[in-house]
Order: sequence, then C-alpha cells, then structure tokens
Amino acid sequence: MANQNTLTKASVVDYIYEKTDKNRAEIKELVESILDIMKESIKKDHAMLISGFGKFEAYDKKARKGRNPQTNDTITLPARKVVVFRLSRKFRAELNG
Repeated sequence: MANQNTLTKASVVDYIYEKTDKNRAEIKELVESILDIMKESIKKDHAMLISGFGKFEAYDKKARKGRNPQTNDTITLPARKVVVFRLSRKFRAELNG
C-alpha cells in the first residue's frame, strides 16, 4: 500500500494561515467552530449537505451478532450510530477525471 499523508486539523489551520492575514489563534478558533457546527448538525439532523462536496449522514445500526476473534466466542454487538459520507456527483467527477 502506498504511503498516504493525512491532512490534520493543524495542517488546515496552517494552510488557511498562509492564505490570509489572520493570526493562527483566530484561524484555529474558526476551524474549531466549523467542526462544531458540522458535529451538531449531524447529531441533530442526522445529515449535513455541503453543495459540490458531499453529504454526511448519520444512521442507526441495529444490534447484531459478532465473533470475538481471540476466543471465537459469539457476542452481541450493541446498536450504535454510524456516519457515512457520500460524494456529490460534481466532486466524484472531479476525483475520477
């Protein structure tokens, strides 16, 4: 598998810092605010659409049977919420050339 770089929150702050005249603290606060808005939206509405980018959607997964790989015991995995991301058609087209 090829080495993949991960874009971190600090990298985003640095990128914006280089493109603006704001200080890092202001940019960090702004990035944190955007992420908070995204989290709250997904928690409350179960979906967040960013036009031209994609849609984050939360949904409930039912409890299901699983297996402990160390002991081979059958276990019940509890119900939980999961979040999926679906690319917009426009972004998918850009990504795939």
